[in-house]
Amino acid sequence: MSNPEIADIFAGTIRRHGMLQQGDIVLVGLSGGPDSVCLLHLLHRIQAQFGLQLHAVYVNHNLRPEEIPAEISFCEKTCRELGVNFILKSVDVASHQKQQGLNRQEAGRELRYMAFEEAAAGIGASKIALAHNADDQAETIFMRLIRGSGPKGLGGIPPKRGRIIRPLIETERGLIEQFLENENIPFVLDSSNLKQDYLRNRFRLSLMPELKKINPNLLHTLRTTASILQEEERYLEIIVTKTLMKLISRKSAHRIELFLSPLERLETVILRRVLRRAIDGTEGLRSIGFQNIEDIMNLLKNGSPGDRIYLPKGLRVIREYALLVITSEEPVRIADYLLRPGDEVAIVGAGVVIKASLEDRPDVSEKAEDLGDGKSSVLLDAGKMLFPLTIRARRCGDLFYPHGFGKRKKLQDYLVDEKVPRDEREQIPILLSGSDIIWVAGYRSDERFRPTADTKKYLRLVIVKGKF
Repeated sequence: MSNPEIADIFAGTIRRHGMLQQGDIVLVGLSGGPDSVCLLHLLHRIQAQFGLQLHAVYVNHNLRPEEIPAEISFCEKTCRELGVNFILKSVDVASHQKQQGLNRQEAGRELRYMAFEEAAAGIGASKIALAHNADDQAETIFMRLIRGSGPKGLGGIPPKRGRIIRPLIETERGLIEQFLENENIPFVLDSSNLKQDYLRNRFRLSLMPELKKINPNLLHTLRTTASILQEEERYLEIIVTKTLMKLISRKSAHRIELFLSPLERLETVILRRVLRRAIDGTEGLRSIGFQNIEDIMNLLKNGSPGDRIYLPKGLRVIREYALLVITSEEPVRIADYLLRPGDEVAIVGAGVVIKASLEDRPDVSEKAEDLGDGKSSVLLDAGKMLFPLTIRARRCGDLFYPHGFGKRKKLQDYLVDEKVPRDEREQIPILLSGSDIIWVAGYRSDERFRPTADTKKYLRLVIVKGKF
């Protein structure tokens, strides 16, 4: 291989990070630009050394129709000349951007990586080689610094993650361009890379040249910094893994429960990482930010049993007596039931049983002990009711006359005033006679159905915890 400087850097990166093994099937992300063309040629030149099977994939983002056909034709021709299998994938970035509420770069990146994984699975690739270089690394670090990032983000682009490898991550763009010129290797240019519409392009075209004037060794300096941070990140992640293994009580796709006692005693730097890992490792809990993690930590330090916080995308964090529960599961909503005098109905999802019985009490007083406490037990006027009663979850627009309030109130407002957590409101049994609420079980009865001096038949309603 000519150009010994780039050859040595390329080989050193592969060796240092264990990127290739004998017989690897390698899928190369090929755009036709200088970086990916350089990567394909360099891998082709060590193909025999490692016994590699090389494939290349071009991902059509359907964003530059005037340029894409020529790029595809160029990539096909390059692969044909090198004897490399060519794969074409097409994605709809504009639709994905709209559906997911992302910016164009984020949408393109998500679909591009999905296309890489799909193509790799189709050929049984053990490695996916991407052409990020040392300049990309420096730009990424500065962008994350400006936007706000922790040590992991400031570690930049990892040289290797899973089966994704980046053999050019320690090679400067100038060396890549020099290699292509010296070897007379053609490439194509993406016109969007020359526009300053995107933050990365502004860094690349305007800011980085000025910073290199201040520190000519800027790329080496940032590469060293990124390497140190990546090593420290790997060490901390080992600690986090061991810690988290001792903390998980139960875990499902959309819920994780962590033992509270050891969690509370963790140092902040580890606690923050443990929470982040627990959330990122649970399918339905991802995509929350730094401030959300801080809010969870505040709940841990200052909350009481039963306290909870609500985070974006339906995420709820509940501090229980012995556990911290993080969940995005939909709140359980109880089904509908019918209730007649003499019945005992188990309310699945609420974990309670409601009992109904008729009583003859012509001499009943209106003492609290006779009428029930209104929460676990209540005595009402059966003569005002239509049987069977209905038990159901709350509905939009529900209204009732809470006993002791003297006026009508929206059920929603009542539950808010009672500080009933949002995710528990669907589990409260609402008892109705016809279309009228007679009892918000466990909370308060309706004034209209309270016994009077004219009451002849009394209905006793009792709610108890069930064992089912």
